[in-house]
Amino acid sequence: MRFRHPDGSTVHLSYCTNVHPAETLDGVRVQLRDHCEPVRKRLGRDRLGIGLWLARDAAHALINDPAQLRSLRAELDRRGLEVVTLNGFPYEGFGADEVKYRVYKPDWTDPERLAHTTDLARLLAGLLPDDATEGTISTLPIAWRTPFDSDPEAARTAHTALTTLGERLDALAELTGKSIRIGLEPEPGCTVETTADAIAPLTSVGHPRIGICIDTCHLATSFEDPGTAVDALGAADIPIAKAQLSAALHAEHPHLPEVRAALAAFDEPRFLHQTRTSTAAGLRGTDDLGEAVTGRVLPDGAPWRSHFHVPLHAPPAPPLTSTLPVLRSTLTRLVGGARPLTRHLEVETYTWQALPAAHRPRTRTQLADGIAAELTLARDLLVDLGLKELP
Repeated sequence: MRFRHPDGSTVHLSYCTNVHPAETLDGVRVQLRDHCEPVRKRLGRDRLGIGLWLARDAAHALINDPAQLRSLRAELDRRGLEVVTLNGFPYEGFGADEVKYRVYKPDWTDPERLAHTTDLARLLAGLLPDDATEGTISTLPIAWRTPFDSDPEAARTAHTALTTLGERLDALAELTGKSIRIGLEPEPGCTVETTADAIAPLTSVGHPRIGICIDTCHLATSFEDPGTAVDALGAADIPIAKAQLSAALHAEHPHLPEVRAALAAFDEPRFLHQTRTSTAAGLRGTDDLGEAVTGRVLPDGAPWRSHFHVPLHAPPAPPLTSTLPVLRSTLTRLVGGARPLTRHLEVETYTWQALPAAHRPRTRTQLADGIAAELTLARDLLVDLGLKELP
């Protein structure tokens, strides 16, 4: 979906296909047919943006066979789909029964992360619509904090990899005329947990094609103020490559037994749900929701937020809610001003099948309806900010 900003530029809205995980190129093609095109039709649009997730095997198949890349691009056109952004965070296995800490491997100390991201940049340059010259890719925020933070060589290795990536992106732009930008995506528990944590390493790299991806679920989980975060990035001249529109799980009164019981229903075995609370002494947290609910390690005198991407249009029932207000506030700062601070927006609710059983979509039709409803909400927010939806 495309929107005209009051300054005349185009803002793209898509949804991320990591909600339909597939490891192979054939699986990606099935996603387009069974999920993405039906969502487009529900929205009544001739064209729908998707934030494509290409796992290692799918990316290798496309890199090794240019004919397959041309065929995929033609299929996107035929189904009324377009790609201006990729989710390069998960490497493989995102559809496994247990993902948890595996999603952070390989990290930016591993040469394979640089190789994979380089491949994705080359592929995106070939997938961009004819009238688009800029693409973006989100990636993990350097590494999970352990053992990275205790390794004196880790930061240097990651810095070298990101510097090399910047050089490769420059060369790609010269070769193709397409500018591909990378955004580190701060996430709780990682060495770059917050936008503030991203400023030092990104300033050190100092490359205009390497910036940040703001995920509004992660921003909220870490209790960051959107205005403060965006202002600090601007002051440090850190580009905001893209933003992922998502909402976290919020518990206002975590000391109450009924609130603990409601939270426990979201404690599931597939994904990691880092949980945080803001105290006078600073941010406190656990790596997973179960540790917070069942233990006494997290103070419960103030609200808790958990890294669980809940559907934008359907917050959980009381006594829980979502951090949709943080999303609204962030979006206002990003695209509600005189010029957009990013032009790539991506709805990223990948946890539909991890929701409590009563709230999971049971059919492809129900999932498509839910994704379409999220995109409709995002569209309405953009229109309310003065953007005009384009055909």
